[in-house]
Amino acid sequence: MRPGLSANDKRTPNSLGGRIRALFGAQRQKPRGRAQFNLRGRLAIVAGTIGLCSLTLLVRAFDLQVVHNDFYQAQGAARFLREIPIPTSRGMITDRNGEPLAVSTPVESIWANPQVLLKYPTRIPELAQALGVPADHLARKLSQRADKEFVYLQRRVRPESAQAIVKLGVPGVFSQREYRRFYPQGDAVAHVLGFTNIDDSGQEGLELAFDEWLRGKPGAERVIRDRRGRIVENVDLIRAAEPGKDLTLSIDRRIQFLAYRELRNALLEKGATSGSAVVLDVATGEVLAMVNLPSFNPNAVEGSNREAHRNRAVTDLFEPGSTMKPITVAAALEAHAVTPQTKFDTNPGWMPNGRFRTTDTHNYGVLDTTGVITKSSNVGAAKIVHRLSDQTFYGYMRKLGYGQSTHSGFPGESAGLLPPPERWSGTSKQTMSYGYGLSVTPLQIAQAYAAIGNGGKLIAPTFVKGQRNEAHQVMDPVVANEVLRMMETVTLPGGTATQARVLGYRVAGKTGTSRKASGGGYSRRYLSYFAGLVPASDPRFSMVVVVNDPAPELAYVGGLVSAPVFHNVMDGALRLMDVAPDDLDAWLAAQAAAEAKRKPKVSVVPAAASTTSQPATARIASPPLAAAQQGALR
Repeated sequence: MRPGLSANDKRTPNSLGGRIRALFGAQRQKPRGRAQFNLRGRLAIVAGTIGLCSLTLLVRAFDLQVVHNDFYQAQGAARFLREIPIPTSRGMITDRNGEPLAVSTPVESIWANPQVLLKYPTRIPELAQALGVPADHLARKLSQRADKEFVYLQRRVRPESAQAIVKLGVPGVFSQREYRRFYPQGDAVAHVLGFTNIDDSGQEGLELAFDEWLRGKPGAERVIRDRRGRIVENVDLIRAAEPGKDLTLSIDRRIQFLAYRELRNALLEKGATSGSAVVLDVATGEVLAMVNLPSFNPNAVEGSNREAHRNRAVTDLFEPGSTMKPITVAAALEAHAVTPQTKFDTNPGWMPNGRFRTTDTHNYGVLDTTGVITKSSNVGAAKIVHRLSDQTFYGYMRKLGYGQSTHSGFPGESAGLLPPPERWSGTSKQTMSYGYGLSVTPLQIAQAYAAIGNGGKLIAPTFVKGQRNEAHQVMDPVVANEVLRMMETVTLPGGTATQARVLGYRVAGKTGTSRKASGGGYSRRYLSYFAGLVPASDPRFSMVVVVNDPAPELAYVGGLVSAPVFHNVMDGALRLMDVAPDDLDAWLAAQAAAEAKRKPKVSVVPAAASTTSQPATARIASPPLAAAQQGALR
């Protein structure tokens, strides 16, 4: 018994000692090594936690898949879904007879994804060799665009070459379909058509003027690409490709080539630097041919001279020289200032013009109005224009299209230069009467002459077949017919352009030879013109030929340089277009002369000189059949 405790304390349950003993006694009764827990409660907690997580995941999945799915769909599409263009062909350009002048041919372009290709640097030299470029150049090009997903490696490759490159299997290298413009007629029609750039967009000429009509609209489709950029699925067609519309020109390919060939021959023969020729249909204003030299190859524009791209027939300005005289005469006739029979004394072959002189190449003496045109007298034209007021003469030139655009629709067309009377000096009107002091284009001259041949009706030129611009009566029909008859004398014996005549057809025209301006005056360099209408009885064609800077030592006057070009082109064009002859007498006379040359000459040997017993009839020259055979051999 511990000190301080009585016997009663051991028996008292509520005493401190009793409680301690009871506590220790209870602990000794618990079994050791067995955990005591609530299994059902713990299972409920775990199940609740799993259920809550599952619900959270379901709610989040519903939110991502249904409620707020735009962002993640966009992110997925950005990695695999692509919108690619569907190329379309440019519309074909044909001549008036349906012959192709410009067509689009399918080609391939090689492109790469730098982000993929740069991961395989060992394949770059192989690819560079296939492309035909230095390996370091290709590697540098890719490195500079390492953050891009698209870069062209080579444009406009032949399909078989592109296929061979793609078959190398270089990662990130692909090809796509494109179109390249091809011009079958080459440089003969280059200035009219113009050309397109590497993206097949019109840059010059009618390719530029009608670019929207010809271009078409590329399509687009949505595809899925794999991580290497290969298309694995076509998802959707966004819009279908619309090919460009075809364009039928008024140009006749045959006449165009004739004009090109003859102008080229003239430049080579006369040592000239450049030239232009325009052929219009008088009744419709359609441009049947328009050529310029020097020319360029529209299929290889990159290496050509930029100066050669200019369509001189509509952009370059020249002083028209004596081609202006029929306009001067027409203005005087319509103003009733002269008649075809009015006489003019051109002696002594010159007349004063301020401190200058107006001179003729010869002293033609007394000429009537018709003779002024026939002999191309500057003095006669000057005396005619002095009977007109400044405003009357100026207004007449404006009516015939000088000093304003022809509105043909050709890009870059020049309006010419025709100063108004208030800007004229004391010599302006006189020099203008024979083609100095104003500037025009070859197309403007052709348009004005077509109006004379069309009974005084001016029609704006057009390059589109079937497009009829409104006709404007700018000249009295009687006056137009009178001037036409006067111009016909230019190509007859005694005129200045006998070499422009076409067998079987009456030709009306006018030569022109103007000196080129230089340093405030005029040099000894020339422009040679011929403008004509054929057939003169009912004109079908208006043609202008301009030869720039022919060699003076060879020939430089229009009747010797430009008139033969007119003859050669019109001789072919009239037959190609089945225009009936209107000078049958000349035709029949030429046929008879040709037949006479083909007939054998009969020579009868005198009987006294004969040493044979053959009859005289046996000694006549070859019979007709033998003669025909001999002619065939020649």
